[in-house]
Amino acid sequence: MISSDDTAIHPFRIDIPQGDLDDLHVRLDRTRWPDELPGAGWAYGVPLDYLKELAHYWRHVYDWRAAEARLNEWPQFTTTVDGATLHFAHVRSPEPDATPLVITHGWPGSIVEFLDVVGPLTDPRAHGGDPADAFHLVIPSIPGFGFSGPTRDRGWDHRRVAAALAVLMERLGYEGYGVQGGDWGAGISRELGRVRPDRVIGVHLNLLPDSAVTAEPDEKELAALSPAERERTLASWERTQEWVRERQGYAVLQATRPQTLAYALIDSPVGQLAWIAEKFKEWTHSGDRPEDAVDRDRLLTNVMLYWLTGTAGSSARIYYERAHADGWGAAPEPSSTPTALAVFPRENFIPVRHIADRTNTIVRWTEFDRGGHFAATEQPDLLVDDVRAFFRELRG
Repeated sequence: MISSDDTAIHPFRIDIPQGDLDDLHVRLDRTRWPDELPGAGWAYGVPLDYLKELAHYWRHVYDWRAAEARLNEWPQFTTTVDGATLHFAHVRSPEPDATPLVITHGWPGSIVEFLDVVGPLTDPRAHGGDPADAFHLVIPSIPGFGFSGPTRDRGWDHRRVAAALAVLMERLGYEGYGVQGGDWGAGISRELGRVRPDRVIGVHLNLLPDSAVTAEPDEKELAALSPAERERTLASWERTQEWVRERQGYAVLQATRPQTLAYALIDSPVGQLAWIAEKFKEWTHSGDRPEDAVDRDRLLTNVMLYWLTGTAGSSARIYYERAHADGWGAAPEPSSTPTALAVFPRENFIPVRHIADRTNTIVRWTEFDRGGHFAATEQPDLLVDDVRAFFRELRG
């Protein structure tokens, strides 16, 4: 038993009891399926035929033990920070002068997102790159998510998570380091760079919070912009309107009644599967199904980390904590730490440079022609190249 004031770092290995896998199979076999309107496609949510097919694959083909073994190739640990268990992988580079880098996932993601970027980032020499671009990686599970969950007290918003990661990096002996993230990992990474500019050398994001247009721009504002920035501003406003109208229901629910939602997701594996698979369809550069952008087994491994740890509810609480925190809705406090943004076209929001520059020290802005919200999984090569280039620029 690890006490709440234990600052030691403990080795960790994923070892799910077979009984948990057997229980999952029984539940999948006994799924009670809903009806569906004919010809609805994805308009009302995940199509019935598609989810039945995916659940059948999960039950009869997917191999958790193979995924577990793959994840266990990473050295993993737990420690206690601010009363919460913090699980993380710590993959050191063979290059002794590698740059320490914290890389953080979001919702409904997990450490699984980074399986394809760890090798190239830690050992570029082995992947055809420059060994000077190597990183020592720290890959945390956000408190409340996966093996860092569930949390046991209130208040675990992105600011508290950032503070916990700062403690973790000090505990690991890193005095200077970079940070990278998307989704909640972006908010956490930005906050860590903002509050610890003495330690964080650079912030690389594939989503920049509060950089999209959230209120209809007036003619005076538009007139002050270049034609290209004006066009982007209008596109950003249109994307935001579409988000509010069609896509933000999950966030409203998780920000207001995460406990009620938890009863359904923690009891039904197909419910948990649908809740996550829908986002991998809507938020990626996919076609008719999420597998057009993300490997099916990778998607299921991500779902498994939520299901096997019973953290559907505690992971959702980060939305509640943000929405009920002091200062919610106000403009973000400025960050002086050098920041890079990798912009993928199927991200949920379109960032606008003149908004981003108001509160961030943007030194690199890269736009890609493919990819979406889960950049490390969808386009690992593009993300790796951009991370390397950013920190290379900082090194001079």
